[in-house]
Amino acid sequence: MAMTAEAIESAIRAALPDAEVVITDLAGDGDHYAARVTSAAFAGVPRVRQHQMVYNALGGRMGGELHALQLTTSIPASGDKA
Repeated sequence: MAMTAEAIESAIRAALPDAEVVITDLAGDGDHYAARVTSAAFAGVPRVRQHQMVYNALGGRMGGELHALQLTTSIPASGDKA
């Protein structure tokens, strides 16, 4: 069974509570998603490690319940809440 956008967002927020998470279903099939994750936890962390933090939040579901995830990570701009 595929993961829903809500389940992806929930898993990411559980690991990164301050994160702003935007999930987009890329193909309309519930199997190919894009995630834009903005979190202060990424400050000073290399991009590869940021992505690992998000993938770790998904608890090994990549390649199984979650077939494809296009991932963009960033830190909040000055003055943003996230």
